[in-house]
Amino acid sequence: MTDIFNLAGKVALITGGNGGIGLGMARGLAALGRVDSCFVNAGVGGQAESFVSMTDDEWHRVLRVNLDGAFYTAQVAVRSMVAAGTGGSVVFTTSGSAYFGQQRGQHYGASKAGVISMMRAIAVEHARHGIRSNAVLPGWIESEMTAPALGWSTFVEKVMPRIPMRRWGDPNDFSGIAAYFASDASKYHTGDVITIDGGYHSF
Repeated sequence: MTDIFNLAGKVALITGGNGGIGLGMARGLAALGRVDSCFVNAGVGGQAESFVSMTDDEWHRVLRVNLDGAFYTAQVAVRSMVAAGTGGSVVFTTSGSAYFGQQRGQHYGASKAGVISMMRAIAVEHARHGIRSNAVLPGWIESEMTAPALGWSTFVEKVMPRIPMRRWGDPNDFSGIAAYFASDASKYHTGDVITIDGGYHSF
């Protein structure tokens, strides 16, 4: 059990690893060595003027980045893992908007719900190759993407009381889950969505 989180000699691909949650994941993996997992962690925000005035370009732009981007990245990663015969772990980043309504975020929610369905399909299809597929669902995390919202006093007054832990998430809060999914500690864990949100979606 002492080596269950040992990642030495393995390789990782983390998209979006230069900031926010991706950087927090990268730090967690770097602390334990190189890993053989692929972390698909790219996306864009989903705010449009309104649903009734949302343009085709706005709809398709969000789906291209959040869903198509995740699909093509995961496809290449899984193809490589199958060819190598080593197994591996694919971890997507999804959103609470996949389950709960987000005003003016129809395209964003649809893309993130699609990511969850895709993740589960990969888990079922490629388990025979020793490939695991899961998703992480974050709450409100301090990053460049969320800075406008977290810096808006009205938003803070309404949202912070809904977070039982009474703080915004930090990218480093995702170091542990990254190490878990990349290591043998999660070798029987697949097709799942793990929520890391300080209790926000439970309250």
